Amino acid sequence: MLSIKTVSLALGLTFAISFLVCVLWGLSLPESMHMHQFLQLVLPGFTWISFGSAILGLIESFLFGVYFAVIYVPIYNRLNRGQPE
Repeated sequence: MLSIKTVSLALGLTFAISFLVCVLWGLSLPESMHMHQFLQLVLPGFTWISFGSAILGLIESFLFGVYFAVIYVPIYNRLNRGQPE
């Protein structure tokens, strides 16, 4: 059985770290290689790039990870309940 708290924290941090990597990637490479259009599509209110927008994107990324865990863990636990180990 998976713990929803553990998986939520793990996925939230994974998504937040991935967001930071995307932002650092965009700041260090030419505009043709940026991810800012994708980030603006999937993160409501995010614009490229200001401090407030970066904080908003980081929070939203973390919450998306938590959201996926809240959906995934009960499904996994339910499907795994009847499986022999």
